Amino acid sequence: MSTAPGGYIVTVDVDEPFAPEVQPEVLEALVAHVLTGQQVPRPAEVSIWITDEDELQTLNRTYRNTDASTDVLSFGDDEHAATPFVTAPDQPRYLGDLAVSFPHVIRQAEEYGHSWQRELSYLVTHGLLHLLGYDHEQPEDARRMREREETLLGALGIGRDGQH
Repeated sequence: MSTAPGGYIVTVDVDEPFAPEVQPEVLEALVAHVLTGQQVPRPAEVSIWITDEDELQTLNRTYRNTDASTDVLSFGDDEHAATPFVTAPDQPRYLGDLAVSFPHVIRQAEEYGHSWQRELSYLVTHGLLHLLGYDHEQPEDARRMREREETLLGALGIGRDGQH
């Protein structure tokens, strides 16, 4: 666990096969950028797990009743609560967890013709927006979410260039 730029608390766990590629400090800075851009009050905390397809399939089957792998899953701390859990003022609000399939990152980057770093940034941003209440169940919600993703990533110079 570390305090990312901007005072957010971010835990990044990377499974061993992917550790040489993924730089946790880059993801920590991305999280701080997204949370700042979304005006999330500090302190707030999030965790990210970079793993493989089998783990994502297990999580998807266990928590979403879908027996298939996927690229990213978001698990909000108060996802099913009618109102968010009250946190003491001096304690960080735990936003939730993200799990990302690194093999999906690589495949999708190739499919969309951009770097795996851009794809990983996109998936983490997408997952964070889910933790903050965005969804893409309805066309208008999907448009709004995609627009926000691209605005946040574009500010970092990693926009989609018409892809993904």
